[in-house]
Amino acid sequence: MRALAVGVVLVWSAALAGYDVRHRRLPNVLTLPGAVVLLAVAGSCGRGLPALAGAGSLAGLYLVVHLAIPAGLGAGDVKLALGVGALTGALGVDVWLLAALGAPVLTALLAVVVALRDRTATVPHGPSMCVASLAAAALVMF
Repeated sequence: MRALAVGVVLVWSAALAGYDVRHRRLPNVLTLPGAVVLLAVAGSCGRGLPALAGAGSLAGLYLVVHLAIPAGLGAGDVKLALGVGALTGALGVDVWLLAALGAPVLTALLAVVVALRDRTATVPHGPSMCVASLAAAALVMF
């Protein structure tokens, strides 16, 4: 069962990251159902409250940034934060913190590398959110 859950989250994350790289947006049809499923699974495993706290906290932080700097962080990133916040929150505060801090660091590093080649290019944040969340989750799962 664990392998199936990991596989589903990997496919979901890959679909989101790929879409964000290609289109520079994260569609509701991928972000919101994923968040609902992750919250439901966490609830069925007795981790509903930590998952809900993680989802709300991360989405709340992202919403503040989005409202302050709309061009810097899209609404899709806020909605994706619900899902990755639920995933990492269900696994523990340490996992949540690692993912929450790791994603902006990854995006910043990628932005520096990309800017060295093309100063006008942009870097989507969604892939970093997915990678940081999966990496943080992997640390406690494996």
